[in-house]
Amino acid sequence: MKILVVNWRSIKDPEAGGAEVHIHEILRRLPKNFKIDFVSSTFKGCKKIKKIENYTVYRIPNKYLFNFIFPIYWFFKLRKNNYDVVIDDISKIPLGTPLYIKNIPIIGIVHHIHAKTLFTELNPFLALYIYIMEKFMLRFYRKHKMITVSKSSKSELEELGFSDVEIVYNGVDYEPLTEFLKLKKSNEPIIIYLGRLKKYKRVDNIIKAFKIVKNEIPSAKLWIVGLGDEKDRLKKLVKDLKLNDVIFWGYVSEKEKFELLRKSWVYVICSEKEGFGISVIEANALGTPAVGYRVSGLVDSIKDGYNGLLVEEGDITKLSETLINLLKDDDLRNRLSENAIKWAKRFSWDRSAKDFERGLGMVVNNE
Repeated sequence: MKILVVNWRSIKDPEAGGAEVHIHEILRRLPKNFKIDFVSSTFKGCKKIKKIENYTVYRIPNKYLFNFIFPIYWFFKLRKNNYDVVIDDISKIPLGTPLYIKNIPIIGIVHHIHAKTLFTELNPFLALYIYIMEKFMLRFYRKHKMITVSKSSKSELEELGFSDVEIVYNGVDYEPLTEFLKLKKSNEPIIIYLGRLKKYKRVDNIIKAFKIVKNEIPSAKLWIVGLGDEKDRLKKLVKDLKLNDVIFWGYVSEKEKFELLRKSWVYVICSEKEGFGISVIEANALGTPAVGYRVSGLVDSIKDGYNGLLVEEGDITKLSETLINLLKDDDLRNRLSENAIKWAKRFSWDRSAKDFERGLGMVVNNE
């Protein structure tokens, strides 16, 4: 099978997130006799052509013009390649591939509809433009198969008129993580956030809640792991709140990431919305329960009272109370920790790749 994948970012991009992890983990598990081309945008220091495991990434300039350049690149460079299927991994503004890619099956991947979250992250004019374009361009995909990562996102797509929507969940490689499970939890209570430092992730809510936690549990620490344009603002907030036990780890290796997640007592995430929340499952796999807002995507990855606890969106006081209770109540935390490991085992990249491959076959064979 000859496959074209298109996403404005690839796994090696410094700004790669959950969507890029999802497609990478699936592609690397597809049969080795599949020929997979991946078209993405350039970033500083990148190679224009890069072999990544069993697929080849072709990068075209640049991420800001990618939606305009890709159709030209398709017309002059790619359409002669006789692809069996095109996988359009959609992020923010859809490429509108059904408008110019004809007689080839197209599968769209949508992690979540960005909608109003755009206005948190971007300036009002750019947010309005992307908001309108997202709604407008998605309509051209309605006749095509769509893949998403949670029941919440599936419902969003169905509300927009999509009928053929399949869920292919995020996953974890559980077996390699068993070595990290041998590590002991920290002696001191540690709260951890792992993810990009973006406005819609609302890491500032975590810091504000942690200020209240510190008043009740002076030995508590907060680890913030990840990069993003919110870093300086968040560091200033920490300084303004006179917090001393907040560590910004920045970028860490996979090994360091799993060690930090394992040592922590609780993982916290306060996003406006998520596709699913892959970091929740990674934390769970290492026996770290999650606390998050009751929003789209997180209600799928956090089963309230089982592998973590949900808090009403934006309620920082309740968030701090929940964290304090979880840090103080050893029995509750240990029960959630045991359940978290069981919950994470339900989400396997191998299983997700098989589901994805089955969907590919159905589309290519017009079943």
